[in-house]
This record gives sequence, structure tokens and C-alpha cells, in this order.
Amino acid sequence: MTAPDDDCRLDLLLADAEERRPVLDEGLPVEAAQRGPRPKDKDSFDRRRTDADPNDLALQRWAVVAPKGREGDQLLEAIAPLIRLREAEQGAPATIHRVPPDMDARDAAAWRESVCWRDDVPEDEWPHYLLLLGDLHHISLEFQHTLATGALVGRVQFEGAAGEIDLDGYAAYAEKVARYAREGSTPEPSPDMLFFAARDGSTATHAGEAKLVGPSLAAVQEGMDRGRFAVASARGIDAETTDELLAAGASGRPSVLLSVSHGLGPPRRGFRSEEEQQRRQGALLLGRGEVLDAERMRGQRFLPGGLWFCLACFGAGTPSTSAYHAWLAQLAKEGAYGGKAERVLQSLPAPGHRPFVAAMPQAALANPEGPLAVIGHMDLAWTYSFSSASNPSESRKSRILSALQAMARGGRAGVALGTLLQSYGEVNDALMASYQLQASARAEGRPDPTDRVDRAHLWMLRNDLRGYVLLGDPAARLPLRQNALRGVPPGRPGALAPPPRGEAPAAAAGLAQPGGIGDEPGGAGDVPIDMKVAAVDALFGGDEAPRAIAARAGVSLATLWGWVDAYRAGGRSRLGG
Repeated sequence: MTAPDDDCRLDLLLADAEERRPVLDEGLPVEAAQRGPRPKDKDSFDRRRTDADPNDLALQRWAVVAPKGREGDQLLEAIAPLIRLREAEQGAPATIHRVPPDMDARDAAAWRESVCWRDDVPEDEWPHYLLLLGDLHHISLEFQHTLATGALVGRVQFEGAAGEIDLDGYAAYAEKVARYAREGSTPEPSPDMLFFAARDGSTATHAGEAKLVGPSLAAVQEGMDRGRFAVASARGIDAETTDELLAAGASGRPSVLLSVSHGLGPPRRGFRSEEEQQRRQGALLLGRGEVLDAERMRGQRFLPGGLWFCLACFGAGTPSTSAYHAWLAQLAKEGAYGGKAERVLQSLPAPGHRPFVAAMPQAALANPEGPLAVIGHMDLAWTYSFSSASNPSESRKSRILSALQAMARGGRAGVALGTLLQSYGEVNDALMASYQLQASARAEGRPDPTDRVDRAHLWMLRNDLRGYVLLGDPAARLPLRQNALRGVPPGRPGALAPPPRGEAPAAAAGLAQPGGIGDEPGGAGDVPIDMKVAAVDALFGGDEAPRAIAARAGVSLATLWGWVDAYRAGGRSRLGG
């Protein structure tokens, strides 16, 4: 195929859901990005505890963030097997935080400092793996973005056909992750790596093949040949139909998949309903107009126990406000570029429509024979994330390849996303430095020393990288031999023993087990029922550290978590009231 001239173009991975064609066949001129507005807030990229093994939960800690209210209670109950798994791995109870909806970036930053990483809590107890439960109207995307600049964050969300919370989906996912962690799936220490780019003839997917998929596959194969990178196999997927892609990913071996395709957006006339948009937006357009959507994915064996980097517009979900909205609105108002900007603007969320996690990855993650985590885009996805900031025609495959390699080596999914977001932090700093230089020159009456074209490239790259999120548990990793947890230790029915690097400290030996109240000898059994309920409520509220709640009640952490287990199992009556 003759390579399109994409050197001076902003290429977008978005397709019309009805026509099944790219929304921007020929992209936008690069100079259009010079009109991009300065970001409102400067994200503070502050990764903590970088001197410790990022994959060791005993050192990094894992916690859950659930929405306040009854729905949050139900979600926590549904993922109980996953909570128990991570508690056993880290050798300590998992902190459970509860948050309100609609938190903006400033609210999230304040919450992180005053609740999650409180100064009166020892730093080695701060959780750096955070699993968010619920859709974007339960816990905001701004909250997720803000936390991800300093922590390893993932989200799970499962919704039924009528828009209700799918508790069975949450339970199935939790059980799948726990099952793969306990049992593994291969005696081998190395996975397969799979690479796919949709061949639809568009400039965007051609750029994905030429600058990301092809070079990444070649780099992995070279690393294998030289003994620098241990994977069982690395191969490209030549699939033009949904059946062919699903078949290529149906192997029983743990695999890492990179896919590049257009994601479906609204047709010209718009979706017929908000429900249709939530069901179809972000589905993947393959060759010959075929679509991989939630309905097709549901129940299919695809990447069992694997990890998926899925690059497509809205592939992970649709935000309430796009990072590109103000820019595209201005271009559309001016009628610039033959109405192309207006066409893209129509694909963004309509006023009053709630944001949502895409249906296709929900179906994949809820599937017992599906992947453990998906990294995807929650906004318009351009080709900038794998292009040079100074010259978009040059490949910078390393940004995404580093994440793939982290997963293939057995690293946790949150660590893999963190390698990509490290690039985001660097680009964000460079962009803000450019604005600062411009402002200083203006204040001092000097000529502007910055290059508008360079800043336009940085602006596009910054926003493109910021759109990546993790769906799934950030602590999920491939079920390789070296990652498998050992069996049930003597005297600890139902508990899991972590591998040698994650041995539980002696202080955590009394980890509470499901089903028992966990009262201590010597008086803890006489704690009034109202005090037990208040302690459990305080823990669910997420505003206090578990250690402080236990101290106020005069019991150990093990006893406190026993109360929580009992309450989850049967409510107040199981606490003795």
C-alpha cells in the first residue's frame, strides 16, 4: 500500500458509527493546533516511593475507592474476593475510601493530601495502588486523572442492559482476577506479545502501523534475538474481520495485545438515544467495516488472563468534557478547515449527557475468559502519543512500547500505565515552561522567545497522553509462573500466601477472615453494638485511617476488619445486635 502523506497532519482515530468510515479522512493541518488554549490547571506529577519495588504490594499498598451510599456498599461486597486477595498479598488490611460524585481536580488533589496520604499516617502505609469502583458519574474522571499523576490508578465498572449496576459483572471480574492470581495458567515465565493495526486504508491507522505497531513488533523481535527480552513469541495479527481477530486472541497462553483502530463515534445525525451512544461509542472499527463491540465480545474467549493496550477514540470511555472542546469549538465557529472541526465537535458529549465507561471493555473484563485489564483512551485519540513532539512524522514508539514491555515482564497493569504517564508529566512540564517563558517575556517587554509550532505539538501531545486510563485492577498482572501465589497455608483457611517478596509481616498475622466477628480475648467481645456499627460506618466513610478507628474502639485492626466482614455478610445482626 502506498503510504499516505501524513507528515503534516493531525490524524484522529475516530469513525462514524453509521457510515463506518473515518470522521477525518485527511486529518487536520498541523497549524490548527496552534489555536489550542492553555490548560486551565497544571497537573502536579508526583510519583511517591520510587525507591521501592513498584510491583511489591507489601511496600506500595493497595486500597479501594468506592462511591458513598448504598451502591458503593454493594460494589464493595461484590468484589470481596479481590479485596481478600490483595490484603493477603500486602499482608495488611486494604483501606476502603468513600467519595462523593462530581469531584473536580482541586477537590481530588485536596482529598489525596488530606485523606489518602495523610501526614499523620506513616508513609509506608499510604496506598499507591488505587482501585476505583463505578462509572464516571459515581467517581469523576477528573478524580481519576488527578490521582493518576501520583498513584497507580484503575477503575472497574459494569452496567446491565437497562443501565443498572451489574453486580454479577463485578463479582465475575473479582473472581477471575483472584483465580488467575492463585492458579496461574502456564508453567512458563514468558508471555506472547500480539500486535494489530486495522487495515482500513485511512491515514490514521496507516500511521499507527508505520510508527507504532510495526516498529514495536520489530523491536521486540530484535530483543528476543539478542536475548534482551524474554517473551515466548511476538507476532502481528493479520485480521480483517471480527472473527479473525477474536480467533487470534483466543490462545490459552497469557498474552499482551496492542491494537490500533478507529473507535466509533456518533453518526452525522447523532445517536438515536443516550442508551445507544453508551452501547456503541468506542467500539472498534476493523477492516471491511466490521465492528468489535460489546455484543460481539460478550461471552467470547479473548485474551484470557491477558492485558490489552487498546488505542482508539473513546475506546475506554467518553468524558463529560473533552480536553479538545474549546479548541474545536473555536475552529468550528470560525468555519476553519472546511467544516472538519465542526464534524469532530459533533462527536463530543452532548450537554446533559452523563459520561460513561465504554461498553466493549466492560464486556471483555466481565468475561471469565477475558483480559484482566485494558489500557485505553477516554477522549479523542490522535496519533500524537507515538509521534515526536518536535516532528510528528517521526516515531516515538517507546512511550507505548515501554508500557507493553512492563506488562510482558510480569509487571502490574498500573505500573505499565505509569510508564506512559511519566511521559505525560515530562511533556506537561515542557508545555507549562513554554507558557511561562512567553509570560515572562511579555512582562519584561521582550520578544516572545518561544516557538508557536513547537508549543502546538506539545499541546496536542500533552492532551493525547492525558487521555489514557486503566480499566481493571491496577495490581492485575499476567498469570506467569513467577507471579503465581502459593497455596493456602496451614491454619489459615481461605487465605492466600504471597510470593516470597511479598511475605506478610508478623504484625499482620491476625488478618481478619470472612464470616467471623473477630472479637479479641480479654474484653473486645463486650464492645457495644452501636460502637461496632459506628466503627464500620467510619471505615466505609473513608475519612479516617483504619488504625485510628480501631484505636478509638479499643480493638486491633484484625478485630475491626472482622466486624467489617461480619457486617458485609449479614448487616447489623451479624455484629451481635
